[in-house]
Amino acid sequence: MSLIQPASRSKSHQKSSARRTENDRIYANPLPIILIEPSQPSLLHKALGLLGVSVTQVLNPHCEGVLDVATRSVWVLNMKDAMVLWQRGFFGKGDLSRSEPSWLARQINARKQAKQGGMTSEEVTAKRRAERKQFKLDRAKAMAAAAAEAETAFQEGRVISTIYAPDGTRMIPSAATWKPNRAPETQPDKSASIAEESDDEDEEEPIENVEHLQLTLQEAFFLLWNLDCLSVSNTQTGDPLTLSQVWNAFQNAHVPSPKLVPSPEPPQHRCFDNPFLVNYVIYHHYRSLGWVVKSGIKFCVDYLLYKRGPIFAHAEFAIVVCPVYEDPADQESSPFNLQNASPFSWSWLSTINRVNSQVQKTLILSYVTIPARLRVSDAVLSSPACFAHYSIREVVLRRFIPARMRD
Repeated sequence: MSLIQPASRSKSHQKSSARRTENDRIYANPLPIILIEPSQPSLLHKALGLLGVSVTQVLNPHCEGVLDVATRSVWVLNMKDAMVLWQRGFFGKGDLSRSEPSWLARQINARKQAKQGGMTSEEVTAKRRAERKQFKLDRAKAMAAAAAEAETAFQEGRVISTIYAPDGTRMIPSAATWKPNRAPETQPDKSASIAEESDDEDEEEPIENVEHLQLTLQEAFFLLWNLDCLSVSNTQTGDPLTLSQVWNAFQNAHVPSPKLVPSPEPPQHRCFDNPFLVNYVIYHHYRSLGWVVKSGIKFCVDYLLYKRGPIFAHAEFAIVVCPVYEDPADQESSPFNLQNASPFSWSWLSTINRVNSQVQKTLILSYVTIPARLRVSDAVLSSPACFAHYSIREVVLRRFIPARMRD
């Protein structure tokens, strides 16, 4: 056995190691706020440390966002702030991207690929799908022709092969031998080439970045209330909202209203089962424990939990929020129809568990107990202090697979 690894394998290992090192550098900070200790503490710093005074420097980015009630989200329009929130904690997602706001980078790469005669990854995927569709059509036509030829030969008493034609060519194409039909090459137009050269000489117009970072209401309130690194503005006036106004506007965003206007006024009916409050309790619970919490709609759940972030590894846990009313009478009089508040069927639970088991995720049912109005006054809902009256219980579900769990 040779101890020398192939060159391709060593190069790929070096590339992956370099990419991992670069990601560790870019995403080194778990939160937007950075705490910096003095590299060479002076005698004054040491004396203040003995007195219990912290000499740590706090760097707060102070990002800005705009409330959009139609999407129930906060938009960060400044891409500098957007990249800070994404690279320091993976907050939000690009509205034109799957996760990281990379629309501008993709457009620049597409322009470079077009100039070099190459194709982007999206174009390559579209080309492969078109070729696969063409192959299936050609194979179906060949199979129909071979069946008709076999029927004619049977009637005439001849013996033929339904795979190979008399000249030895294969009648039914296979995926290994089939080749797509290429369009005939045309002679290049000299006038067109001259025009292209003249266009290349001119400076290309810069691509305007039309993407923004989209924060959920839970992410925005966590950044605003806990870290104080985000300010939310009114879409109409552009004035920043106070904490009390944001608290009211986020609750009003879930109240059915004919006008999609952010209302900073107190809600007409304060309820402990407001969807914003119930979902924020879960989000704050796991974020405070150090998990990166992202939306889990792709896997039919409410949240996904990452150890470090989606850049480093897949999510390990899938969270389903299950509201539980302390007083059943509150559910009957509630204006909200919370999902999973009523008892769910075993078939639904088995389906969700199977979907997440197939992608190596552990399903967790997070039960949020909603306080009873008879026990807690509605006046408590005027501030975030009401979160102390909620409680969370967790149930972990694992799909039993006899072949895997025998040992």
